[in-house]
Amino acid sequence: MNYPNSAIFPFVTLSSLLLLLLSSSSSLPWRARATSDSSFPSSSVDSFLQCLGSRSAPLLESVYTQTHPSFESVLRALIRNRRFLTPQTPKPVAIVAPTNVSHVQATVVCAKDNGLQIRIRSGGHDYEGLSYTSNVTFVILDMFNLRSIEVDVHNEVAYVEAGATLGELYYKIANASNVHAFPAGVCPSVGIGGHFTGGGYGNMIRKYGLSVDNILDAQVVDVNGRILDRISMGEDLFWAIRGGGGESFVVIVAWKIKLVRVPEKVTVFDVSLTLEQGATDVAFKWQQVAPKLHEDLFVRLHSTVVNGTLLVNAIGFFLGESEKLIPMVNQSLPELNLTKADCKEMSWLESVLFWADFPAGTPVEALLNRTQGPSDSSKNKSDYVKTVISKMDLETIWKLLIELANSTGANVYMQWNPYGGKMSEIPESDLPFPHRAGNLFLIEYVVYWIEEGTDVSDHNVDRARYMHDQMAPFVSKEPREAFLNYRDNDIGSTGSDRTDFKEAQVYGSKYFKDNFPRLTRVKGMVDPDNFFKNEQSIPPETK
Repeated sequence: MNYPNSAIFPFVTLSSLLLLLLSSSSSLPWRARATSDSSFPSSSVDSFLQCLGSRSAPLLESVYTQTHPSFESVLRALIRNRRFLTPQTPKPVAIVAPTNVSHVQATVVCAKDNGLQIRIRSGGHDYEGLSYTSNVTFVILDMFNLRSIEVDVHNEVAYVEAGATLGELYYKIANASNVHAFPAGVCPSVGIGGHFTGGGYGNMIRKYGLSVDNILDAQVVDVNGRILDRISMGEDLFWAIRGGGGESFVVIVAWKIKLVRVPEKVTVFDVSLTLEQGATDVAFKWQQVAPKLHEDLFVRLHSTVVNGTLLVNAIGFFLGESEKLIPMVNQSLPELNLTKADCKEMSWLESVLFWADFPAGTPVEALLNRTQGPSDSSKNKSDYVKTVISKMDLETIWKLLIELANSTGANVYMQWNPYGGKMSEIPESDLPFPHRAGNLFLIEYVVYWIEEGTDVSDHNVDRARYMHDQMAPFVSKEPREAFLNYRDNDIGSTGSDRTDFKEAQVYGSKYFKDNFPRLTRVKGMVDPDNFFKNEQSIPPETK
């Protein structure tokens, strides 16, 4: 990969790693504390820390053990779900926050040599906390210092390190050009590393596809500490990390992405309807037309309960001005009765603020805020819908949402995200992400709450499972598909570091369908001993 600035994207080879071996070692001013796995010898943890010090004395400044005064603040900084902020949540024996790629290499080599597992964290938005929790002794490789971005408007590409956030990327692109963007998620604090490799999507999915459909190259560190790019890693591994969950194969250090074109002005809207105002009619018609609308238009349905009243919001994004949008919507979805007053025209960057629910008038610099802590706990699940849900069944779904809102005391909602457009044009096997043609929309289920306590948490998690169970008649079957970036440990997870192949086939078939066997073959080629793993990782192919 030809990175334009070696200071931003340093390419450290194995020979330079050997030079690091000759650098001065540093005595360790701290010792490891007891871990979540009491059977694991603390001497191995100390050996890991000594190993890091022997490779690079400056690296020690980026290591936080449980006795370090900043350990808790660093750990909590990127925990986005309060469900994983309890005293019972297992903690790492250390957090390594690399400031260059050689630190990533050293962490991988030292962890492997000392029998420690690593969890790789970029933004901390993973719904099951797999990037910073585990039931085994582990180290967090926290990528937040690796966040450099370089935009090359002339060639319509950008280079972005894994620890950068979507907000930072969008801000940087928009500062370089008012007619370029990147098709990824709508939450600005999501980390680049995990979002891209899991197949992250946003409101330009119907125009440009997924984030991974627009990736040109990657810089990664493999299980042997080698730095690889697309050419040196080969097309099989490059295929696998674009939608197959990179944490199963390598450490993603940086991506080279293809920028896309946007107009100087886009249009957004948010129309809210009650049942009495025709929400059911809108939802019924939306299913039939949303996947067939012009690819420049994305309309999400958001269904929730407020003060006992069901509300359905149609939230739109259009790559153009309202003069063209309004007749387009009212011809296909007249039940919505979209008006000029409903529409707001703005730059693409300003629309990011709108979709992230920032108050009107918020300066775009808010996208650079990385200090947002978790405000609530949540449990999320997902489904794909392939056939239109009838009005009668919609009314059943509305009753379910009202029942759940009344029984949990928590906030409950569904987001319906339309497919079609570009998503119907890309074959299922082109990338590990298989959910393409034939899907009308993706559902995200969310139950979130602010109350503390294990009993409250368990009850609300059960309510999310109940909602998912009740939706079974209306969604995909054999397999019942799920979206990897809406990670759900209820799906075939062993709940341990041991990747059971039969269990993996359960979640593998739901996340990846027929692409799962190829992912296991790639895993067997690049990480046969299964060093890179978590409770829902890709296991190596069994012979």
